[in-house]
Amino acid sequence: MKFTDQMGRSVELPEIPKRIVSLVPSQTELLHDLGLNKEVVGITKFCIHPAHWRKEKAIVGGTKQVHFNRIEELAPDLIIGNKEENEEGFINELATRYPVWMSDIASLNEALDMMEAIGQLTGREREAEALVVDVLSAFAPLQEQSLKKQRAVYLIWKDPYMAVGKNTFVDEMLSMAGFENLVKETRYPELRLEDIKALDPEVILLSSEPYPFQKKHMSEIRNELPGVEMRLVDGEMFSWYGSRLLKAPAYFQAL
Repeated sequence: MKFTDQMGRSVELPEIPKRIVSLVPSQTELLHDLGLNKEVVGITKFCIHPAHWRKEKAIVGGTKQVHFNRIEELAPDLIIGNKEENEEGFINELATRYPVWMSDIASLNEALDMMEAIGQLTGREREAEALVVDVLSAFAPLQEQSLKKQRAVYLIWKDPYMAVGKNTFVDEMLSMAGFENLVKETRYPELRLEDIKALDPEVILLSSEPYPFQKKHMSEIRNELPGVEMRLVDGEMFSWYGSRLLKAPAYFQAL
């Protein structure tokens, strides 16, 4: 069976995979929700959903660095990764030994395409199609609303501060959630507090991941921008592009 991944790479599988390694937390959760349990043999240390898999599955490393010997011991017949989350060098090396399917996601539509593609790869087409229908249904009210968007900066890192820019999945989720992303640079630019102040945001959103922002981190920002609202937000809801998307619309509406 020949497939083309979201990076345009050709991936050939002799049969439906029985030993899968997932290198992306949101896609690991997706595999679980598609009904794949015994087929998933390896995950990363950041794959926290479902929680019980952290004890049941082999941990092969992180998203930026993996233990090749552990992966070799698992003898996977499919590895699933992501262009942004995984380091290109080790992905290229793994691809010389195993079938490696890569996602590349910057929009809701691309996330839905990924779900359907993984359904096809793993013999879970019907489950994936049903999931896509449910996600589209959940997002429909958000796509139909025409509320004035709140001017926002979404921070993902500290020392230095880094924000979400354009051409990212989070940027589209911000719009769905009713925010106008003021950061016009692409990807994840570094910003000084004076840069954020110059953008004149109404609200600064502090993500729970990858940097674990907490209330104690607000004081430094508040000293520079005393009149700006600040909120701690669940980064999984904004950045996880797997089956967690089922829960995101309700969270966005609550915001």
